[in-house]
Amino acid sequence: MIEFRDGFYADVRTEDRSRTVISYQAGILEEMKSQVERRAFLRVYDGKMWYYASVTDLNHLQKTLDGLYAAAAPNDQILDDPTVRRFERNRDTVLSFADCSVRDIPAKDKQALLLSYLPLLSEDKCVTMPSGSYLDRSSLFHFQSSLGADITYDYQTCGLSFSCDMAEGEKKFSGHWQKGATRFDELKGLTETIRAAMAEQTAFLRSSVPVEPGKYPVVLSPEAAGVFAHESFGHKSESDFMLSDEAMRDEWQLGKTVGSPILSIAECGSVPGCGYVPYDDEGTKARKNYLIKNGVLAGRLHSAQTAAALDEGLTGNARAIDCTFEPIVRMTTTYIEGGDLDFDQLIAPIKKGYYIKTIRHGSGMSTFTIAPSLAYEIVDGKLGRPVQISVLTGSVFETLGLIDGLTRDVQLLSFVTGGCGKMEQMNLPVGFGGPYVRVSSMNVQ
Repeated sequence: MIEFRDGFYADVRTEDRSRTVISYQAGILEEMKSQVERRAFLRVYDGKMWYYASVTDLNHLQKTLDGLYAAAAPNDQILDDPTVRRFERNRDTVLSFADCSVRDIPAKDKQALLLSYLPLLSEDKCVTMPSGSYLDRSSLFHFQSSLGADITYDYQTCGLSFSCDMAEGEKKFSGHWQKGATRFDELKGLTETIRAAMAEQTAFLRSSVPVEPGKYPVVLSPEAAGVFAHESFGHKSESDFMLSDEAMRDEWQLGKTVGSPILSIAECGSVPGCGYVPYDDEGTKARKNYLIKNGVLAGRLHSAQTAAALDEGLTGNARAIDCTFEPIVRMTTTYIEGGDLDFDQLIAPIKKGYYIKTIRHGSGMSTFTIAPSLAYEIVDGKLGRPVQISVLTGSVFETLGLIDGLTRDVQLLSFVTGGCGKMEQMNLPVGFGGPYVRVSSMNVQ
């Protein structure tokens, strides 16, 4: 039982986390590891400074908290502090995975599932160095604050990741496929899906042609559109970037038209998947936040501190990668909302353009780059040959204004490898996605 003192704000968050990693390289087991750890992060705020501690000994949390109190100065007016006034006092228990925890799946069953799929990577003779991994994570979080918040919730992801080198003559291609899920059973029965993905990539190796550089209409898949929304716009919406940058605050005036009137970008932690965060690491309940609504800048993402500094409301976006770090402003699941077209209607007006199906990586703030993996020509409103594209580049705001078509179909994606990096906190699980998005002109190289 934590005892909080008057004259301070304080909170304590704990995580009981398990991880499993099983990986094979060229048929040889490289790693098979399960790890369980418990850690806590404690904060005390006296109105002037924050005092932090990260510990693995959860049996002496009160002693650690008392040490932070000793370093701070009591403040009789702490409840009137603008940051403290914004903290929510939620009391809730949200256990979504108690009946399907990956902790209850024997390691041999996880290994057997992975081994059942590995031969699919080598069915074509052009494949070399196939590798595959199974990964999962299960966490139980508990958050308490001096204001009376008391929250417990669980989190879980699991998934498969495959990669290989492909070569035939002078042609080379790096193949990859992965699937993230929240339940182990979702990873079963994927043989034909994986086989089809590998066949498409070997066909791409043999048949793809170099792109003709220039500006063209481009259709982004939900994967490519989601990465674009996350990297090129989501990070610009993280308000801690604006606290010391007056020019960015001027550029980022709410109510400003920043994109096409058909474009809305939303962000929400309650969406199922790897970006699921029903409460953030300050105890704020997840909610749907519009970053862009009908082309107009509608909001930005906040912690309690940034919300106080900019005199705005909380959004549920104070997150840390684990209890080693303090929470900072981070995304959860960021996505573009759908429109009113189907895919055939979306590509029908395009005389010559390109469809970006999968990507290797993307980045951007004011300008962006997207490096496609699988891409195809669009000719006279139909998909054509596979094409090798090195990069798509452009101005974020210009490109947002050139979006002129969205499908009704919206896909939200989860991944179990990688994650979002910011400052020293790397590989935070996030989700993203959207519809198929048509942009009237993009720089294609």
